[in-house]
Amino acid sequence: MERRFFDATWKRTVYCGEVGSRHEGTEVCLNGWLRRRRDLGGIIFIELWDHTGIVQIVFNPEEQEAIHDLAGELRNEYVLAVRGVVRARPAGTENSSIPTGFHEVAVSDFLLLSPSRALPFDMNDVDKVDENLRLRYRYLDLRRPRLQQNLRVRHRIALFTRNFLSNEGFLEVETPMLTKSTPEGARDYLVPSRVNPGMFYALPQSPQIFKQILMVGGCDRYYQIVKCFRDEDLRADRQPEFTQIDIEMSFITEEDIQSLMEKFMQGLFKDILGEELLLPFPRMTWREAMESYGSDKPDLRVSAKLVDLHDVFADSGMEAFRTLLTEGGSVRGLPFIGGAALSRKEFADLEARAKALGAAGLAVFQVKEGTLKGPLVKFLDEAAQKRLLVAGQIGEGDALLVVADKDWRKACGILGTLRLELARERNLVEEGWRFLWVTEFPLLERDEEENRWVAVHHPFTSPNMEDLGLLESDPGNVRSRAYDMVLNGNEVGGGSIRIHDSEVQQKLFSALAFTPQDAEERFGFLLDALRSGTPPHGGIAFGLDRLAMLLCGGRSIRDVMAFPKTQKAQCLMSGAPGPVEDRQLAELHVTRALSSKE
Repeated sequence: MERRFFDATWKRTVYCGEVGSRHEGTEVCLNGWLRRRRDLGGIIFIELWDHTGIVQIVFNPEEQEAIHDLAGELRNEYVLAVRGVVRARPAGTENSSIPTGFHEVAVSDFLLLSPSRALPFDMNDVDKVDENLRLRYRYLDLRRPRLQQNLRVRHRIALFTRNFLSNEGFLEVETPMLTKSTPEGARDYLVPSRVNPGMFYALPQSPQIFKQILMVGGCDRYYQIVKCFRDEDLRADRQPEFTQIDIEMSFITEEDIQSLMEKFMQGLFKDILGEELLLPFPRMTWREAMESYGSDKPDLRVSAKLVDLHDVFADSGMEAFRTLLTEGGSVRGLPFIGGAALSRKEFADLEARAKALGAAGLAVFQVKEGTLKGPLVKFLDEAAQKRLLVAGQIGEGDALLVVADKDWRKACGILGTLRLELARERNLVEEGWRFLWVTEFPLLERDEEENRWVAVHHPFTSPNMEDLGLLESDPGNVRSRAYDMVLNGNEVGGGSIRIHDSEVQQKLFSALAFTPQDAEERFGFLLDALRSGTPPHGGIAFGLDRLAMLLCGGRSIRDVMAFPKTQKAQCLMSGAPGPVEDRQLAELHVTRALSSKE
């Protein structure tokens, strides 16, 4: 086939997916990929694709014999420029499943811009191809309409974010990618310095310290759509590099941030989905969320709530439960509406799942024909049985799943997981978007391996001032001024009011077992800033990838990232991470450790 070159005469006049009645009878020029080719009795049909969709192209030997003959050499995924006249499809050949399905383009000429080799999979059946193979050839995978749409939604989220925050008086400021390692939380990705032998930068896990320093610097309102890096185990909604919508404000309270971010979400969902969100979002403390839903990110689309059975079993004949409660343990239940219909095997499977989650066992009560049934009923007198029905919120045909544990959070967490699994299996998850603020998280939690307290969020989160005196005497019961925005059981954003008093910051570092020397070595520049006149401030960060995944209806953030990595943090397309030459390591003053295989 004679090769000609692309020039201005072959530039598109309309996108493939936009061909319609307004173009009927006019000549158009299209640019795109040949997605499918059919030869029916001499007439050749192709589907030409670009990111807007496909349109049918017709090569008729009776109309353009020479052009038709050349079209016989075309193959799938060739890149073409096509010129022709738009016309209505013949009656009975329309395709109502695509926007362009009532029209076609009769070719007058075409230009082969780029041939394609034989591809590793059929582009018309990509959804059934193994994900790792699609990631290996991501440039082909990106031609899927779903991924094209996802990337455009992601763009619109970023565009709306910038416009909204700019209109609210925020300043977009870039913070460093090469910074100092402050080991607290996930592992850092380290970068050796060539000009400072033996020294390392760290890629930022978040811009946390820098955005606080911007507040000290008087910037008042800051935002950034920023890449962050964490060297941690991966899963569907986690990548080694991810994107945050990062926000910080001065002279504000929790309510200021929460109300503004609700307004942001309301506008975003209206812009992207046309959905009307009702404000304000409900608020719930961390303790309430754990006790009622067994999760710090509860899915409110599931109506079932956990119940506290302390008063039922504290004075019952169930000695094991009674002893556990006396020693400070917890007995919790999950009402299972309609659960009495389950078979013995199905309940055995539920118990096995509970044990896999860490439960010692799963007790089951059922109400059948007005009678409470279950292996443990014999330990309950008539009054205790009545208390169980009331506290367990069950009636005829229902069941109650019961877990006991010395740790109330563990008991709640196990039932919370079963709550979601049962709701999904039985199609009890309601449609729609259910937002929630979870507040007053614990400030600290115990790390048994290191035998010390660690920050639940980060070490710059302000404690609740009412609990400040507990930092030394009872650190585990100090509430924080942290808050998470939860959507349909997913944490989409989290933040806090920060510590703006250097003395309070030192007290928290002390509770974290940092010596004054440790604190100065790790965070000295922040402490110096806090001593230099710091406004009360706070902020929030949204996971852009996760937010885009939810808005696109995806199951993994890989679906909304152009070039994601696998669960082994590998890029199958480029081969990253890969080896480097010894001379490069020598320039960085780094020695390569030999593995046992070498």
